[in-house]
Amino acid sequence: MGRIAGRFARVEPRRRAGRLVLGLLSDLPRKNCWTIAEWAGEASPHGMQHLLCRASWDADAVRDDVREYVIERLHDEEAVLVVDETGDVKKGVHTVGVQRQYTGTAGRIENSQVAVYLVYAGARGHAAVDRELYVPRSWTCDPDRCGAAGLGEDIAFATKPQLARTMIERFLDAGHRVGWVTGDEVYGGNPKLRSALEENGLGYVLAVACSSEVTTRAGKFRADMLAAKVPKRAWQKLSAGAGAKGQCFYDWAVIDLAELGPGHRQLLIRRNRRTGELAYYRCHSTRPVPLATLVRVAGSRWRVEETFQTEKGLAGLDEHQLRRYPSWARWVTLAMLAHAFLAVVRADEHTRPASDDLIPLTCNEIQHLFATLVVQPPSNVAHRLRWSEWRRRHQARSRTSHYRRQAATQT
Repeated sequence: MGRIAGRFARVEPRRRAGRLVLGLLSDLPRKNCWTIAEWAGEASPHGMQHLLCRASWDADAVRDDVREYVIERLHDEEAVLVVDETGDVKKGVHTVGVQRQYTGTAGRIENSQVAVYLVYAGARGHAAVDRELYVPRSWTCDPDRCGAAGLGEDIAFATKPQLARTMIERFLDAGHRVGWVTGDEVYGGNPKLRSALEENGLGYVLAVACSSEVTTRAGKFRADMLAAKVPKRAWQKLSAGAGAKGQCFYDWAVIDLAELGPGHRQLLIRRNRRTGELAYYRCHSTRPVPLATLVRVAGSRWRVEETFQTEKGLAGLDEHQLRRYPSWARWVTLAMLAHAFLAVVRADEHTRPASDDLIPLTCNEIQHLFATLVVQPPSNVAHRLRWSEWRRRHQARSRTSHYRRQAATQT
C-alpha cells in the first residue's frame, strides 16, 4: 500500500483503500462495498462507495504501480505476456459494457460484462498487470448511455485484439521487455495484432482455428489439412508445463511457413495423447528457436486461467456491484493489487527450504493464514446490530421506492 500512497489526494481515501484491499484479502464469503464496510468496522457502506465513485485518486496510476510491483518481484528473463478475457455474468442493462455476449466464465452466451487482461507469467509466478474493459458497439453507438456510465461521449469501439495491443504497447512504453506473447484464437486470428507484435520485435505463439490458412513452400493450406500430412516420426512428446496433477504431456509437431516478412514463422500443432484432439498455433520468432521453447510459451497460456481463478476466488475480482466505468476500473485495479500481493508472497515462500512432507504454500493457504493471523477486523455485538438495522432500513426505503415506481407505471 505504501507504493500507491502518493496516488491519493487525501489521507482518508488512502486509508480507506487500505481497508478495502484488506477486505478483498479477507475470508468474507461475498465481497462488495456493503460486506467489506461492515467487516472493516465502518458505520455504513457510503465511505467505500465514495472511494470507488467520487474520491480523488488515479486508478490508472495505481494500475501502473501494480505492474511495476509485479515485474520487480516476479521478474524472469524468460517471462511471457498472456492476453485473455474473462466475463462476469450480470443482471439488467445499466452496468457498463453489459450485453448478451459469449463469456467463457459461463461457457455460453449470457448477459455479461467482459474485460481483457494482460498477465505477466514467469517461473516465479504470475499476476495481471493491466486491464481494459470491452465496450460493445451497442454501447459506443449510444453516446448518452456511455456518458451516463462514465465512459465519455467520444469513446470509440475497440475489438479485444485492439485492447490487447493497447496493453502490450503500454507495457513496452513503460520500458519493460519480454520475448514472447501468447493468447487464444481471438488474438491469434487477428492479423493486425500479429503484425504489431512483429513490428515491436516480439515473438508470439498464438492459438488459431483449424480453418486458419497458412502458406508453406508447397502452397496455401488449412491448418487441419497440414496436420493430416505430418508423418508419425515428426511428432515429439513434450511437457507444456506442470499442472495440478503433474506434468502435462502432449505430442507436438512444427511446420515451417513461407510467409513474407522478417523473422521465422511456423505452425505449431498440439495433439492430445489420450483423445487425439488437435490444437493449432501461429508462431513467430526473431531468431530460430527449438520446439521446446515454442511448447513452453504455448503452455504459459494456462497461467492466465489460474490468475483469473485466484483473483476471483480470493480477491473478489468479479464480485463488484458497480455500474459506472470509473468505479469498475478502481475495483478491479485494487483486486489486481490484492492478488499481486498473494502471488509475490507465494513466490518468496517458494524460495525457502520446504519439508519433504509439506507442499509449498499456495495462494489459497497464504490468504487463509493472512486473514486468520494478520487481519483482525473490529467486531462486536453492537456493531453487528447497527448494521442489521441499517440494512433493513435501506431495504425498506428501496421497497417503498419500487412500489411507487410500479404504481406510477400502472396508472
